Amino acid sequence: MSIYLAALLIGVVAGLRAMTAPAAVSWGAALGWLPVSDSWAAFMGFRFTPWVFSILALVEFVTDQLPSTPSRKVPMQFGARIVSGAFCGAVIGTAGGSLIGGLIAGVVGAVIGTLGGAEARGRLAGMFGQDRPAALIEDVVAIVLGLVAVSVVL
Repeated sequence: MSIYLAALLIGVVAGLRAMTAPAAVSWGAALGWLPVSDSWAAFMGFRFTPWVFSILALVEFVTDQLPSTPSRKVPMQFGARIVSGAFCGAVIGTAGGSLIGGLIAGVVGAVIGTLGGAEARGRLAGMFGQDRPAALIEDVVAIVLGLVAVSVVL
């Protein structure tokens, strides 16, 4: 798989769930799937980094279910997803020798994931008659896509 496609996919993950993308990238780095140990992104593979990002991702899964959680398309939420996509895309790009290309692909993926994810979840929620099943499906999709994106870089 192209490094740019992997970075685009991790950006989509960031658009779906902002903290799932760095959790996936960190696990990929810790497991040696993303060779970043001799780069600026080496901290992503440190012993505790995957656990910290995983806890943040779990918190996001819970808070996403709360009725008070704002739309992912409001500026603060959208911006966080773009930053997450850019960062995670840059880490994947670094592993493949193209930091800037990965960063750009991550941003594009985050926009796609944010807007496309909102639309898909809205349609699924309409089909189910409630949001929770749609949100859980989106969680699973984000996790699976994140694992695919970081496991195919080598």
